[in-house]
Amino acid sequence: MDPGQALRRIAFELERGGEPTYRVRAFRRAAQVVDDLAPGELDRRLRTGTLEALPGIGATTAGVIAEAAAGQEPAYLTRLLESRSPPSRDPVRFALRGDCHVHSDWSDGGSPPREMAEAAQALGHEWIALTDHSPRLTVANGLSAERLEAQLDLVASLNAELAPFRILTGIEVDILEDGSLDQREDLLARLDVVVASVHSQLRMPAGPMTRRMVAAIRNPHTDVLGHCTGRLLGVGQQGGRGRRPESVFDPAAVFGACLEQGVAVEINCRPERMDPPDRLLGLAAAAGCRFAIDTDAHAPGQLDWLSNGTVRAEKFGITPERVINACGADEVIGAGRT
Repeated sequence: MDPGQALRRIAFELERGGEPTYRVRAFRRAAQVVDDLAPGELDRRLRTGTLEALPGIGATTAGVIAEAAAGQEPAYLTRLLESRSPPSRDPVRFALRGDCHVHSDWSDGGSPPREMAEAAQALGHEWIALTDHSPRLTVANGLSAERLEAQLDLVASLNAELAPFRILTGIEVDILEDGSLDQREDLLARLDVVVASVHSQLRMPAGPMTRRMVAAIRNPHTDVLGHCTGRLLGVGQQGGRGRRPESVFDPAAVFGACLEQGVAVEINCRPERMDPPDRLLGLAAAAGCRFAIDTDAHAPGQLDWLSNGTVRAEKFGITPERVINACGADEVIGAGRT
């Protein structure tokens, strides 16, 4: 592994373990510095001991570069790999072929779509759905209609290069207060996967919130109901957000609408979300709903969080046949709302 690969692998493992963003960025920044060096410049600096004179290279990253350049596995990477939990062997995790909820640096993610796709491919995924935020979520740099159209062109180009791996076009669209979706209908109709989520007015009373969510579920373009309670647990927070209580709604009405409309209930795998909570996940499972087990990844290493959701699915008897991302890309797109 070359120095740039070693630095990015460390960043991936740090992301996977939920380490602070600043630490991850230090390794990604160092990898970019190495990649941008002129031919022969890295060797010269290794000989002269001047790596740390480069902006973005410190003592730790310089040590990683030197060890990788010498053909060794960097000790920092070795320690991270040895501390990893063993991979999950539950049947649902083994069956998953993709991820319906992935962000990139086009909204509030930290890496470009290509990097997210290549990381997913390295994990054994066949596809991911690129679901950056919609325009109203300005704090997350949500995509205007024009930017979304430009992203569709980029995805088409990347798919031509990455085949047989697929990036499905998508969006995480805000559910507005009246239950409408925060993007043009004609654009939503062009997308492969639409994840509809509540991000604002989370403290609405149960009655209005239920009507809001049911209206969004009944929108013909909605495929997945994202992180249904909006809760934050205050753990694994890379963005510095604390705890947030659950939104309140009538679960029988909401999950009944999902079942009726063929909309999948998301099992969100982010450590700070783990949404729905167990009691609601049990109700959705008992109602007969379909599910999407999604990482809601905002960085490459977070794509390996699927086991956070699959172990919960197993707990409530949810089999792969009820999980849409256990399907191939064509099947996900073709199934629609059936």
